[in-house]
Parts: sequence; C-alpha cells; structure tokens
Amino acid sequence: MKGLLRSIGKKVRSDLRAAITAPYRAYLTVRYAIEDVRDGDRTATDVAKSAGATVGAVFMVILLLFPLYWILAASLAADARLMSSEGIFPSRSEFGFGAYRWVLTDSDFFYALGNSLIVVTVTITVGFAMIVPGAYALSRRQFVGRKKILYGYVLFTQVGAGLGIAALIALYAIFSNFGLTNNLVVLGVFYAAGAVPFNTWLLKTYMDNIPVSYEEAAVVDGAGLWDTLREIIIPLSKPGLAVVLIFLWLAGWNEFIIAQTMLRPENYTLSVELYQLATAGRYETPWTEFAAFAILFAAPVAIIYFLAQRYVESGLSFGGMEG
Repeated sequence: MKGLLRSIGKKVRSDLRAAITAPYRAYLTVRYAIEDVRDGDRTATDVAKSAGATVGAVFMVILLLFPLYWILAASLAADARLMSSEGIFPSRSEFGFGAYRWVLTDSDFFYALGNSLIVVTVTITVGFAMIVPGAYALSRRQFVGRKKILYGYVLFTQVGAGLGIAALIALYAIFSNFGLTNNLVVLGVFYAAGAVPFNTWLLKTYMDNIPVSYEEAAVVDGAGLWDTLREIIIPLSKPGLAVVLIFLWLAGWNEFIIAQTMLRPENYTLSVELYQLATAGRYETPWTEFAAFAILFAAPVAIIYFLAQRYVESGLSFGGMEG
C-alpha cells in the first residue's frame, strides 16, 4: 500500500510539473519548428500540417469539455436558469456559491453520500473477493469445465449488465419475497455479482501475461499458494487491479435504475437523490442546485481516475494483449 501511495504521489507531482512547464515547452516547440524550416530540415508544409493537427486536437478537447464548463457555470449561477437572455451561459455578474451551500447544508447530500459509500464498499469488497481468486484460477489452473466457464464469462460480459434491467420486475419480486429490498448491503452484493464476469475476464487476461517462472521460483524457495498469490501475483497485477477497482467503483456509484426501484427514500444513494432533485419541482427544476449536486457527485470518480490513471492505462493496454 505504501508503494502504491508513493507511486500515486510521484504521478501527481509529475503531472503538476508538466502542467506548469507546458507554456515553456510550447514555446520551445514553436522555436525549434521555425529553426528547422530556416535550416531546411523541415518544410513549411510539414510544419503547417503539425500545427493544423495540434489546433484540431485542441478544438476537439474544447468541444468535449464544453458540457463540463456549462454545468459548472450553471452551478455558480444565482437563479434556476441554465441560460441568460444574453447568451447560452448564465450571467457571470451573478455567480456565487449559493447552490453549493444549499447542497452541503440543506439537502440530503451527506446522508445519500453515506448510503453510496456503503454500497460502493460492499461492491468493491465482495467484487475483489470473487474476482481475484477467479481470475487466478482461470489463468493458472486447468480443470474440468474451464473453457465453458470462460465462454460463459464472455457471454455475461456482453449481456450481463442488461439482465438486471431486463428482468427488473422479476428481480424486485425475488428480493421482495426474501425481504431484501431497501437493503444497501444486498444492493452492493448484487452490483458486485453483475461486475464479476467482465472484471474477472479482464484481470485473467492481465495475469496471463505474468511469467509462470516467477511462481515456479517462489515455489522452489518454499512459498505456498497464498504466499505466491500475495507476494508475486497481486503486486505484479497492480495495473489490472486498478482497472478493476475503477470499474467496481463505477458499478456501485453510478447505477440508478435498480437502486431507485429497490430502495426507499431513507436509503437513497446519490444517483437516486440526484434524480429526485431533478424531478421534485412541480413547475420547474432547480437547475443551479442540480448542477452543483451533479458536480459533487461526479468529483470522486474523476479524482480516483486521476490518481490511478497510470495504472489504468497500462492495465487496459497490457491486459488486452491476449485473451
């Protein structure tokens, strides 16, 4: 854990250093391009193509970030409008933090946050308890029915996410008969079960790329199965585990339909509470409060992804090398 936190700290410092020095590096790039054209190492056409590609990439980034800027501007507006009479953005002269104060002091944000954290904690705990041993067994062991299980995992990877929604009425009837509705722990277990097929397959493909010779060397030194798993496989699988962590977090944090169906108001999660805020008004929606709530709801996912970005990128690319 200390090594992981140290790596995250280095990544944050590296990103901050890159952001601070970005203007200077852009200046050097322009200067070197001019010198190359002057010395004949590059043609003006090549430089123009590079500049055009850069401008196009910047434009695409701005286009993709536009909705985020708009919702952030709406959360700072002084009234319930998403647009002003002068344009599509609220008036900047009326910006304030009243919507955030309302969310943090007058709404049920923290109560719903506690419910969401319970669901996410159960989802991650149960998910890892099922995914890590399953991925290791499918990657390293040969047993009867292994291929059928793998094919079944592929099938549920494609259709598993929609099964709960497609069978929502039957699912609610089963939960209700066993008295399991309005239970945050049961909801977290259900989310974990739905996330098992895809994440087990993903982690299994990552473990396939870890040389078996590492385990054989550990066995020669006297390590047992759990020692090998704890000291060899899990440390070398950190990028794959980071990807699984992100997906399990999203499974418990973002899901709305099943949570809204199974839970009663006292146990609403943040996603359901956000929906209730959007539909509570009879004649109008409190857009500024909704925007502030949405920003705070999305912030933890963005922070976690930012901190685990390096592991996520290497886990997705390396784990997809072979199936």
